[in-house]
Amino acid sequence: MLKEGDKAPSFSGVDQNGKQVQLSDYAGKKLIIYFYPKDNTPGCTAEACNLRDNYAALQGKGFDILGVSADTEKQHIKFIEKYDLPFKLLADSEKEVINAFGAWGPKKFMGKEYEGILRSTFIINEEGIIEKVFDKVKTKDHTNQILEAMEA
Repeated sequence: MLKEGDKAPSFSGVDQNGKQVQLSDYAGKKLIIYFYPKDNTPGCTAEACNLRDNYAALQGKGFDILGVSADTEKQHIKFIEKYDLPFKLLADSEKEVINAFGAWGPKKFMGKEYEGILRSTFIINEEGIIEKVFDKVKTKDHTNQILEAMEA
C-alpha cells in the first residue's frame, strides 16, 4: 500500500457513465480517493452515505471525492441512483487502479482468509502527493475521520 509522502500513481479508468477519469483531472485540487469492496453492502453503503451527507462540507474544504471498486459501470449507476451519491465512482473491474494504490490484499472474514479490496482512503494534495492514508476506515464517521486528520 502506498504511504504518506508518496507520489500518487497516475491512473486512468472509467466512471459510472463510461467517461475517462484520470489523476490529471484533479491537478491543483485536493482529492479523496476511497477504495471499497462492493456496492450495496452494509459497510460500503454506510461509508458512501457518510461522504454524501457531508459532501458540501468536504467541498467547502476544497476536496473532490472519487470512489473506486471492482464493480461494473452498471452496478455503480444503480448504487449512485439508489443513494443519490453526488460523486463519481470508478469501475475498476481489471483492478488496475486498486493495485496501483496497493488496495488489494489478504483479508479475513468469519475465519476464512481470501484476497480482496482493502477498504482504504488516500488524501492527495494539489501537487499529486499522498498527504494522508486511512487503512482503518470508520465507515459511519469517515468524514470526521478525514477532517480531524487534515486539521491536525
